[in-house]
Amino acid sequence: MTAEVPHAGGLLDPGGAMDRLAEWKGRLDQLATATDAMSARIQELRVTVADGNGLVEVTVDSVGALVDLKLGQRVQRVAPDVAARTIMTTIATAKRQLADRAQEIIGDTLGTDSPAARAIAERVGQQLRDAEPPLGGPDEQHGRW
Repeated sequence: MTAEVPHAGGLLDPGGAMDRLAEWKGRLDQLATATDAMSARIQELRVTVADGNGLVEVTVDSVGALVDLKLGQRVQRVAPDVAARTIMTTIATAKRQLADRAQEIIGDTLGTDSPAARAIAERVGQQLRDAEPPLGGPDEQHGRW
């Protein structure tokens, strides 16, 4: 009585296993390439937003850090707390736009069906959107300096 492998190409078939490993490696290589492209595009992101009243313009980088702040001449005609609140609100708007753009890049490079892509997009959104300042004035934010 000879023992035969019941299904050629099955789990115990060395040739089939090598083919599956090669396919898996190809998918991993594609994912690594796409992830590198996504990371490079996101690292280059900068978003600039101006408030609707011409008081301020802010630029945030890929992690949401403020990298530029321009004050319009109209800022001299408003109370300091209004200027401060406008700056903080405009930064929050820029971060939301940054999160939206980063999530678009993730979808473009990794796709929207991938659990990894969804997890990355969710984390980016949380980091940028959940860091919004409280809407109260500076006195409420900093213990009434």
